[in-house]
Amino acid sequence: MADVRTHRHQVQVHPLRQHEGGIKVVYPQSGPSSTKVLAVVAGVPVGGTLLTLAGLTLAGSVIGLMLAFPLFLIFSPVIVPAAFVIGLAMTGFMASGAIGLTGLSSMSWVLNHIRRVRERMPEELEEAKQRLADMAEYVGQRTKDAGQTIEDKAHDVRESKTYDVRDRDTKGHTASGDRDTKTTREVRVATT
Repeated sequence: MADVRTHRHQVQVHPLRQHEGGIKVVYPQSGPSSTKVLAVVAGVPVGGTLLTLAGLTLAGSVIGLMLAFPLFLIFSPVIVPAAFVIGLAMTGFMASGAIGLTGLSSMSWVLNHIRRVRERMPEELEEAKQRLADMAEYVGQRTKDAGQTIEDKAHDVRESKTYDVRDRDTKGHTASGDRDTKTTREVRVATT
C-alpha cells in the first residue's frame, strides 16, 4: 500500500527592497505620515512656549537674587539662624512623619500577624488538647502499672514473712510458744 500524503507549500512574501546609496530601504520612499506631521505641528508651539517660560523664570530668579543679595548680606546675622531653625523644624517634622509612618506600618503588621495567628489557633489548640489527653492517659496507665507493681511486691513480701514465721515456729527456734504466736500476729498486722 502506498502512503498518500498531501504536501502543503508555504509561500512567503517579502517586500521589495531598494538600495539607495548603500542603505537598505524596506518601503519605497515617500513623505512623512500625517500623524508625524500633526505631532510636529502640535509639539513645536507647546515646546517653544515651555522653553520661553523656563527662560523667563530663570531670568526672574537671577534678577531677584541680584536685588536681594545686598539684603541677605545685611540681614545675614538674623537670616542664617532663622534658616537654621527653619531647617531644623522641617527636619523634625519630616522625622516625626517618618517615625509615625513606621509606627503605623508596624502596628499594621502586628495586627495582621495576630489575625493570622487567630486563624491558626483553633487547629493548634485542638492538637494541644489531644496531646494533653494522650499524655494524661499515658501517665494514668504508668501510675496504674506502678501501683500494681508495688502491690505485687507487698504481697510477695507478706507471703514470704508469713512463711518465715511459720518455718521458725516449726523448727523451734524460740523458747516459748506465746512469743511465736505474738510474732506471727505482729507480722500479719503490720502487712495488712
